Amino acid sequence: MKKILLEIRLVCFILLAMIHLSCKRKNSTPTAETISEINLKRGELVLCGSPQKHFGTVVFEISSPEKVKENFNLAVALLHSFEYNEAEKVFAKIIDEEPGCAMAYWGVAMCNYHPLWNPPTESELKKGSKAVEIARSITQKSKREAEYIDAISAFYKDWGKVDYQTRCFNFEKGMEKVYSDYPDDKEASIFYALALDAAADPTDKSFKNQKKAGSILYALYPGEPDHPGIAHYIIHTYDYPELAILALPMARKYASIAPSSAHALHMPSHIFTRLGLWDESISSNLASTNAAKCYAPAAGITGHWAQELHGLDYLVYAYLQKGENKLAKEQCDYLQTISDVYPADFAAAYAFAAIPSRYLLENKLWNDAADLKIRPVKFPWKNFPWQEAIIHFTKLMGSVHVGRLDSAQFELTALNIAHDSLSKQKDTYKANQVQIQIEIAQAWIQFKQGNNNEALNLMNLAADMEDQTQKHPVTPCEVVPARELLGDMLMQMNMPARAFEAYETDLKTHPNRFNGVYGAGLAAERSGNLTKARTYYTRLLTFANAANADRPELVKVKQFLKKS
Repeated sequence: MKKILLEIRLVCFILLAMIHLSCKRKNSTPTAETISEINLKRGELVLCGSPQKHFGTVVFEISSPEKVKENFNLAVALLHSFEYNEAEKVFAKIIDEEPGCAMAYWGVAMCNYHPLWNPPTESELKKGSKAVEIARSITQKSKREAEYIDAISAFYKDWGKVDYQTRCFNFEKGMEKVYSDYPDDKEASIFYALALDAAADPTDKSFKNQKKAGSILYALYPGEPDHPGIAHYIIHTYDYPELAILALPMARKYASIAPSSAHALHMPSHIFTRLGLWDESISSNLASTNAAKCYAPAAGITGHWAQELHGLDYLVYAYLQKGENKLAKEQCDYLQTISDVYPADFAAAYAFAAIPSRYLLENKLWNDAADLKIRPVKFPWKNFPWQEAIIHFTKLMGSVHVGRLDSAQFELTALNIAHDSLSKQKDTYKANQVQIQIEIAQAWIQFKQGNNNEALNLMNLAADMEDQTQKHPVTPCEVVPARELLGDMLMQMNMPARAFEAYETDLKTHPNRFNGVYGAGLAAERSGNLTKARTYYTRLLTFANAANADRPELVKVKQFLKKS
């Protein structure tokens, strides 16, 4: 009898345990209070390109009810075009309708990661971490979905202790597992390619990650010609001088895939810039900045959207290469009217610093460069030492060229402070970019002090350092390429043959730069190589050929060609 009672008790215990586990599973849906803690972005979708929700075609299979799948695909399409705010709104709508949809929280976490763009802020890291925590707690999800969630969890894990690049690598490894376990899942392949690009070593000149990502994406493209992620990530994958030609077909396609995205309208100009296709870059960025101007008030943004400033940087750069100073100056003057920008992120900081600096340095307006002011005054510049360093570099170069060496030394001190700050933050890439500026600055100070050999040693060091790394995706080009500045210095030293070599070498990675092509022509002319001079001067007029191109150098070029 005792044995029977024990058996009955054991059975009851097992049944109670099973009921408890079942209830726990059923109750894994997060509470309203838990969801509220994420502080999700909400609201109607804001469109400023094509008004028909043209963001491309995405089919991402999830295990949630049919009623949310259309919105989920829309949210992922937005995510693929880096429309993070709008994507989060759609994921939030799904959460409101179906709070037990684990992949909607995955989407929120992805919206706050934004690889290849600006690293997450502390508030974004907290939001992404909370979303991941909820996604993991929901039991009703497939094994495949759990792996997607694990992959993005790897990025957020220990974000306060582990550096950003390591966490990007952790996300890559997580997506590699999804890609490997589910070879027929196209979205897994696409997000894995993105992860490869995000984790790529900026000093790896073999482009191992990029080439692997490119092969994955191009293999998918024939069956997915309207997928925004494939086109977008191919452009990012090949956004390097050595590879850019491989992305030209996608650069000419992406804007038509997702015309409602300001970023999709801008992104092709990365490749156009790499290849020196200035007219196409201008068209791309005029469309993008117009869409961004529309987006800001429609989205309730006070001031201007940072995406507009990003497009303006590329637009001004293209105008300068075509010798269209008046149009470039109009955009520089317009930038001076902007004081409020959202978000006040590293892309906005870069545009605020680089746009006026480019205009002054490219036109060699040394007095104005020496007196350049840091603005907007209320912008949080202390958070962006790399970008602020650009302004100090511009002031230094201006001061050197007008003989104010004391002021140049002062700006050199500011560059060293910025470098030290970035080194303490373990931001190796940006610290290295400032170090290149420091070497250039020291070179020109030495040159103006009559120490030519030391000046050339430092300039060659700077140019070699720059050759060994890549520009950041936020910028169309270094403010002025170091090897082009080496050519400028050699010209001032009356060494035109060596200067020609420097210009010609630089043009391999910066094709159709106005000053590079003009410099090569002038150096060839002064060294007696009139055939090469004609070649480069003629080349300059093939792209600096607008009726309103007003660079004074063009007058000399036309006179030379007419005479010869």
